[in-house]
Amino acid sequence: MVYDRDRSKADELVSRGAELATSPAELAARVDIILSCVADAAAVRNVYFGADGVLQGARPGARIVEMSTVAPETSLHLFRTGRERGISVLDVAISGSTPAAEAGSLTLFSGGDREAFDLAAPIFPAIARQWFYMGPSGSGVAMKLVVNALLGVGMQAIAEALALGIQLGLPRDLLFDTLGRTAVVAPAHLGKLATAKQNDYTPQFPLRLMHKDFQLILKAAAQQHLPMPATEAAFRVNSDELAHDDEYERGQIDVADGGDHTLDRPQERARQRVHDRRDGAVGVHPRDDRLHDRHENQNVDPEPHEGDRGEEHDG
Repeated sequence: MVYDRDRSKADELVSRGAELATSPAELAARVDIILSCVADAAAVRNVYFGADGVLQGARPGARIVEMSTVAPETSLHLFRTGRERGISVLDVAISGSTPAAEAGSLTLFSGGDREAFDLAAPIFPAIARQWFYMGPSGSGVAMKLVVNALLGVGMQAIAEALALGIQLGLPRDLLFDTLGRTAVVAPAHLGKLATAKQNDYTPQFPLRLMHKDFQLILKAAAQQHLPMPATEAAFRVNSDELAHDDEYERGQIDVADGGDHTLDRPQERARQRVHDRRDGAVGVHPRDDRLHDRHENQNVDPEPHEGDRGEEHDG
C-alpha cells in the first residue's frame, strides 16, 4: 500500500499493482510496517501528527521506519510518542542520491531500539547496499548530518579547486580526469565529477534541500557550542546561489550527492561577471570564473521549514 501527498508521485507504484491509500491514517491502519521519507520536520509533523496522520491509524505493535533528514530532536519526539502508544519508531536516514536510489545501493544510518533495528533489517536489502545501527533514537539522523556536512563542504572545495586549475590555464578535460584519479577526491564525489566533465548537470538533489541540511547541521553545532567555520562558509555560498538563481523556483538546481551547489548550472551561463574580492569567505564557480562575495552576515533559521516540496535522498 502507498500514499503520497502528491498523488502523481504514487502513480508509477499504483500502475505496478500497489494499492493507493487516501490518507496516512488509512495506510497505517492497514499495514504492520510504515516507511516514510519526506522533505523536512514540518512534513514529518503533518504526516504523523496531523488529523489524518499515521499516529491516528497505527495500531499497537506497528513498526515505523522514518527515513527523512530532520533534526535529531524531531526523530526523538516521534520515537517517544510512538513508544507511548506501543509503536516502535526507528530513524533510518538515507545517504545516496538518485542513481544510488535507482540501483538499490543506498547507505542507511539507523537510530532507535536495537531490537527494532534487527527486526527491520530484512527490509533494507531492497533499497540499500549497507546499513548501520548508530545508537539510540536520533542517532541515525545525527550521523546523516555528519555525512552531509562533509559532502556539502567537500563539493564546494572541489569546485573551488577546479576553478583555480582552470584559471591557471590547465586543460579542462585533463584537469577533471587527473583530479578524479587522485586520492583526495572522495568516491561519493567521483560520479558528479565525471558528469560535470561532460557538462551533464541533471538534477539529483535540489539545492534547497542542501540548504535545509546546512541549517540543521549548523543548528546542531550551535547547540553544542561547536564552531564550524568551513561549513558556515559553504552555507553562505549555498544561500547566495539559492537567493539568486531563477532555477530555484523550479527546483532545478542540483546538489548531487548532497553537496554539489557549485557544479550545477547550465553551460550557457558559464561565463558571467567577476566580482571584486572583499572581506569574508569567497565561493568560486568552477566553470564561469565568478568570484562571489560572501561578506554579508547570514543567519540560520532555528527551525527550517521547506514545506512539502521535493523528494530527498541526500538531503
